[in-house]
Parts: sequence; C-alpha cells; structure tokens
Amino acid sequence: METVGGKTGGPRPRRSRRQGARDPVLRGARLVVAGALLALVCAGLLVPGALAALDTGGAAAAGTEAGRAVERAERLGVAAPDLVLVVTGREPSSVAAGARAVAGSLAGDPAVRRAWTAGDSPADPARSPDGTLQLVPVRMTGDATGRKEAAPGVLAAARAAAPQGVRVEASGPVWAGRELGAASAAGLARAELIAAPLVFAVLVFAYGSVVSALLPVAVAVLTVVCSIPVIGLLARFFEVSSFAVNAAAAVGFGLAVDYTLFLLARVKEHTGRGEDLESALAAARRSSGRSIVFSAAAVACCMACALVVPVPLLRALALAGATATVLAAVVALTVLPSCLRLLGDRVDRFDPLRRWRRARTGDDSRFWRRTSLAVTARPWLAGSLATLVLVVLAAPVAQARFGLSDERSLPASAQAARTQARVDAELAAPPERMLTVVLTGVDRPGAMGPYLDRLRGVGDVRWARPAATGRGERAGGVVLAVALDVAPDSDRAREALDAVRAVPAPGEVAVGGRAAEIADTNAAVREALPRCLLLLAAALTLLLGYFTRSWIAPLKALAVAVLSLGASIGAVVWMFQEGRMRWLVGGFTVTGTLDASLLLFTLFVALALSVDYEVFLLGRIREEFDRCGDNRRSVVDGIARTARLLTSAAAAVAISTAAMASAQVTTLKLIGVGIALAAVVDAVLVRGVLVPAVMAVLGPANWWSPYRSPRPGAPAAPPEREPAATAQAASR
Repeated sequence: METVGGKTGGPRPRRSRRQGARDPVLRGARLVVAGALLALVCAGLLVPGALAALDTGGAAAAGTEAGRAVERAERLGVAAPDLVLVVTGREPSSVAAGARAVAGSLAGDPAVRRAWTAGDSPADPARSPDGTLQLVPVRMTGDATGRKEAAPGVLAAARAAAPQGVRVEASGPVWAGRELGAASAAGLARAELIAAPLVFAVLVFAYGSVVSALLPVAVAVLTVVCSIPVIGLLARFFEVSSFAVNAAAAVGFGLAVDYTLFLLARVKEHTGRGEDLESALAAARRSSGRSIVFSAAAVACCMACALVVPVPLLRALALAGATATVLAAVVALTVLPSCLRLLGDRVDRFDPLRRWRRARTGDDSRFWRRTSLAVTARPWLAGSLATLVLVVLAAPVAQARFGLSDERSLPASAQAARTQARVDAELAAPPERMLTVVLTGVDRPGAMGPYLDRLRGVGDVRWARPAATGRGERAGGVVLAVALDVAPDSDRAREALDAVRAVPAPGEVAVGGRAAEIADTNAAVREALPRCLLLLAAALTLLLGYFTRSWIAPLKALAVAVLSLGASIGAVVWMFQEGRMRWLVGGFTVTGTLDASLLLFTLFVALALSVDYEVFLLGRIREEFDRCGDNRRSVVDGIARTARLLTSAAAAVAISTAAMASAQVTTLKLIGVGIALAAVVDAVLVRGVLVPAVMAVLGPANWWSPYRSPRPGAPAAPPEREPAATAQAASR
C-alpha cells in the first residue's frame, strides 16, 4: 500500500471512522486546523480596517534638516501643501478668476485647512508667464488616511466652482499617493492573474501532486492574511506604508513555498524508506524543522537590521517582512504537519505528471549530482567562472544614483504624472525646484537684505525672496523661497543645496524642499548603512555558526551572498536607472535615479532568500558530512538532495515576482524584477556552482571551529551509500 512518499513493506491496517475519531493525534490535528481556519476568518475581518490605517508616504528619512524646516515653516504659518490644484484655460483672465473661485469655494470645506492662490504678477512662481496655468495649493486637515480619502471630494468641489472654459486637475503628494496606491493594487491583481497558473504548475511539478501543491498556497494565504492585521496594528504607532502589504505577500509566499517544500520533501524521503507517517514527521522536525527555525531567525534578523536605517518606508517594509517570516515558520511547523496527518495517503493524489515523473519529491537529482561532481572535480575553474559572471553583473552598482519615488513612477497617462509634467514644463520655477529656507531667532531685521543677496549669488539659484513671515512658538522667524534652475535629484541641485546651507545666516537656519529631502535621505542612508551591515554580518555569523557548528561556513556564506546580491542589484541598476531593455518589463519613465528605500528592501528580501537557501543547503551537507566524514561526498550528496528543491522554490518565487513587471508602477517593476533575478541567480549559479566549488576548495576546513576538538574518524558508510554506489548513481 502506498504511503505519503512511497511503498511500505506491507499493507497498513486501516482505521475505522470511530477509531480515527478517537485517535488523539488526529483529534489534535483537527483542533490545530480548526484553530488556523478560525484565525484566518478573524484576520480576514480585520483586514479592511488594517488597510485603511496604512499610509502612502514615508520615503524621506526622518529627523533630518529638511523635515525640521517643514515643521518650523508650518509653525510660522507657511505650510507645505498636501494637494495642488492646477487651473488651466485659454484666457489668463478667466484662469485667474477661476483660481480665485476655486480657492474661495474651498474656504468652508471641513477637509481643507487653507487654500490660497498666486498673485497677479507674471513673475509669481505659481503662475505661468502667459497666465494660462495657475496653481491653487491646498493644505488639508486630518491624518494621512483622512486626507487621502477626502482628496476626490475636494477636487470635485473645485471643479464645480470653476467657471466654464476652465479646467481643474490635481497633483501633489496626496493625489500622487492615491494614484500610486490604486495603480499598485491593479498591477498586483494583474500580476496574480498572470502568475497564478504558472506558479501552480511549478508547484505541482515540484510537490508531486495537486493536493501537495495546495499546501504551500494554504500556508502562504494564512501567513499573509494574518500578517495584515499585525501591520495595521503597527500603523497605529508608526508610519507604515501601504507597500508593507506587498512586502508581507512577497516574503510570506517565498518562505511558505520553501518551508513547505523542504518539510514535505523530508517527510516523503523517510516514508519512502518504509517509515510510518508519525516517525517521518518526527524525523523531518529534527532536520528540516531545525532548518526552518534557523532560517526564520536569520531572515527576521535580516529584516530587523533594516530598522537601523531612519527611513519610515524601509522600516515599515522590514517590519512587514519580519512579521511574515515569523508567521510562515509558525504555520509551517504547526499547521502543515496537522494537514499531513489528516490527508494521509491522499496528499499524493491527482498527479497529472505521474506517467512522466521519473523521481519523487525528496529523491536525488541526477542532473545536479552530475553537475556537482563536475564542479567539485575542477573547483577552481568552476568557481572562477561563476565569480567572473557575478562580478560582471555587479559592475553597474558603482554607477548607482539615488532619489525618491514620485509621480514619475506612474505611467505617463496617469493624471498625477500628466499634470505634473505640464506644471514642470510651463512654470519657470516648479514647486519641486523650490527650497524653503527657514530662519529663526533673527534679531537684526536689517541683515535680511545682505543674506538674500548672498543667496542670489549661489550658482544654479534663479531667485530668492521672502515667502512669508510670522511668529513661531517661542521666537520670531522668517521663511524664504529659493528657486533652483536644475532638477531636484541632480548632482547640481545637491551642490546648490550645500552652497545655500553654507551661506552665513543672521539666525538659525533650516533648509527644506524636494532637493533637501533627497539629499538628506541619501545622507541618512549612507550614514546608517555601515551600522546596518555590521549588525547583519554579526547576527548571520552567529546564527549560521551555531547552526553549522563551524566558523568558516558562515564567513563563506556571507562572502558568497555579497557576490549574489551585487549581481542582482547591478542588473537592477542597469535596467531601471539606465533604462536598458525597457521593452522587456513593459516600459517606464527613466528618471536616472533609484529610490534608495525600495532598492534596499529588494536587497534585504534577496538576502533573506539567499540565507534561506543557504540554511537548507548547509544543513543537508552538514548531515551528510557527519554521517560519512568525506567533504566532497557530503557536498555532492547534499547538492543532489536539495538543489532540485531550491530551483523549484526559486522558480515559483521568480515567476510570482517577475509577473509584477506587468504593473504600470515602476516601483513594483523594480521590486518584482529584482527579487526574481536574485532568486534565480542565487538558486542556480550560486548554490549550484559557486557554493560547491568553494566548499570543495576549502575541504574539511569548512567545518573548522576552535571550540571543539577535531572530529574523530567518521563511521563507516552504510553499504547502500558506498562511493561506488554514488558513482554508479551518477553514471545513470
């Protein structure tokens, strides 16, 4: 009679329904599954409220000078607008009248704190020189979620108040955030429709049956749905972006596939030897279960180290990834074994590939055994070639330039992108080219004239003038507007910003604006990144060292991970910053920069997958080495047993994330393509070639540790696993 993974020595007696109902093991399994379903329902009911609590911002670093300038200007009565209404028409007089009517109609709107218009002078920065375009900046009330929900009503009221022949469009942070959120949701839905059948086909091929392929889907759904209420709870205390849900989905699905596949493969491996299901589950918990615990701890550490970087968006993505990681491990170690107990032999049902299947899940891979034998026979040559390929792929990283995501992430046809493009083209000093200079503690009013003259003398400054004055909470202050001639994410804008900040001022000065946000965010990331990487290296070294009982294996894993991640990020820079092969991902607006937060998140997810694959591979190789004591043989056997599982898991992750390239949002394209490239490169080139080559070169030194005595002679290998049998298996 067939069991979960093969044939036993004889038929297993069947339990009656009454005996099955009284079986405490099955009864416990039913309780676990019922509890999981109850948790899924409760989490599903909490999802709408959790999603409503999420924000769309947080890309700029917190605690910077640019942020302080915004706060001080607001205390002095000069608030940055949340929504910018763009009034256009053919006649300058009708446009000016329409702008006044729009601003007047919003005066009594409860969602609007203040709306103001440009002056009648052609030199006013909020008015085009020909008078056919004029801005009506709007400062809204409420929190980020309330502003986002109220923005369509404000736009509708403005359009109703505009006279005939005058058009009103919306731009600004709130409107761009709304459209980014809507476009992201639509893009993810489209990606899921594209990827779902392909991913399921890969899962059926990898898991051996339709029923088995549904198990990682169940683990992923339970993980992601239960993560969302936790993310919503965190949003009550921190600024959490709506992209955090995407992060939880990406991490949760990837780890659910890995954990389910490796645990199920180990169960099938043991049942294939004739063991009963409970014995197989116990053995799988001791081997793959231990790997799952260490993998989850390592991935959570990767995500937690990102909290060192003071960027709210990156912190939100890291919290979501860590939450999904912990839940994926808990679900895989509790719910999955209960499902296997309840399914019994039915886990292998409905295999459409049974007629052509040559190996079961958990069996050796002939292809990877032959590959690893060839690699370990000439490790220097194979390792050098793999390293050369990775270094070439990583070369564009040196040319990386960083900015912040904005409406250019949307397709050019989107209202926010279209409107902002017209504003940039027609205004002499668009809002994002403005610097806000806030002076406080000014005790010599006569000093403002010379200070303005010095600001006007800075290179790439078009003009500098007082924006507004007012009284702060404790001292007087002055707000100045400085217009730049260059784009805010350019090198010349950063140089002009540094020069403006270096001008001697008659009081305490803080400079804000788009260029200041970009420069300060990049500086904060550069300052925090060394601490982040040091903590990451220390945490992974300790975890992997304890897991493998070696000091060399963790250092090798970190070195290999650096090459793998460098290759993936280099490909992202080459494609998205330089705009190469845009046709391959559906086209997008090339800005010449990348969002540092999203790129770092992609890097951390790629590192998490790399560590996850490394843990399972090293765990299996270590088992083989403890059994046979031969380094090369343990590497070959470990690769043969795990490489097919790694490539199948990586294929599922790559397909599901690469489908995000079909979205119309550039940030989703970048994250999806970056993670897909990282998964494929790491699973195939790194784990299949580079790792066995390096381990073959190191030999027994892979397992060296100063805190344990040299390993005594290894026990003799069982007869069926002698080297001759291994060579015979490789020659088949």
